[in-house]
Amino acid sequence: MSSLIIGHCHFCVEATGTKRTAIWRSPRAAVIPSFHLPMRSYEVKNRTFAEDIKALRLITAIKTPYLPDGRFDLEAYDALVNLQIENGVEGVIVGGTTGEGQLMSWDEHVMLIGHTVNCFGGSIKVIGNTGSNSTREAIHATEQGFAVGMHAALHINPYYGKTSIEGMISHFDSVLPMGPTIIYNVPSRTGQDIPSRVIRTLAKSPNLAGVKECVGNDRVKHYTSNGLVVWSGNDDECHDSRWDHGATGVISVTSNLVPGLMRQLMFGGKNPALNLKLMPLVEWLFHEPNPIAINTALAQLGVVRPIFRLPYVPVTKAKREEFVKIVEEIGRENFIGESDVQVLDDDDFILLTRY
Repeated sequence: MSSLIIGHCHFCVEATGTKRTAIWRSPRAAVIPSFHLPMRSYEVKNRTFAEDIKALRLITAIKTPYLPDGRFDLEAYDALVNLQIENGVEGVIVGGTTGEGQLMSWDEHVMLIGHTVNCFGGSIKVIGNTGSNSTREAIHATEQGFAVGMHAALHINPYYGKTSIEGMISHFDSVLPMGPTIIYNVPSRTGQDIPSRVIRTLAKSPNLAGVKECVGNDRVKHYTSNGLVVWSGNDDECHDSRWDHGATGVISVTSNLVPGLMRQLMFGGKNPALNLKLMPLVEWLFHEPNPIAINTALAQLGVVRPIFRLPYVPVTKAKREEFVKIVEEIGRENFIGESDVQVLDDDDFILLTRY
């Protein structure tokens, strides 16, 4: 028997008496696993377990900056994430409320998750906000998020078109099997509380990493006393949540601006003096619905362009002047960026209607 290669096809030539018969055999490359094909929905790029997520103390709900044409400013975004890593932040929520996932297409959303994983996934945990009030959308986005490598998913309960308790459980059960999951309870935005019996039911899944809880410290204490991991979703309460009520840490907006100080607050033991020092900043950040003030503050610090996707608009000039004073009181060195903080004129801001 002899072998003959024509093009990329392999033939074995077998002699039978005086007759030669060509028998085709598949080339070796054809039997190698198809590693170049797109990932299937049940596969993940970075295998992470819920226990890895449960250990995180400080997670930043990262801001998404924009270019004048409305596209993501990835250069500014990368600089923001780098500053989080350098200051000891352990995880980022990508495309959350602060990151304006509600203003993104799903293509943009998943792209930003994948970009964050590819650039920073070895240094920080990437938690994609792939929740939706549509179970179909939540399933699809979560499949895609894990396929591009996110370490965990953040899921909210169905908002506006609210469902029953049983429907809520079914909604979460549809996404929990895909990977580590943080459930996000923020009734002020969804119009519906996630009651504790829902969380108790979901806790049977090994993929439930914990709860981002915004109802208050009584609820935090209720969960932690029953062995559940909780992150405070309220920056004004996170110090007491962490040190008095058993919370693991915080998912923070304020840490976009002062990640080093927020790390001290979560890792350095009880520090009521530091907590009190940060309160004027926290109160300023939430005097308008988030992410209006954080977007304005980052622009004033010169770390993002002063560009807003509508319906968000900057805070008033009087409030911008107030922010300058807060920065001076806390110390410019504690804030990210190197430029002097500025008030900015109203005309400096670009408001985008099409993006």
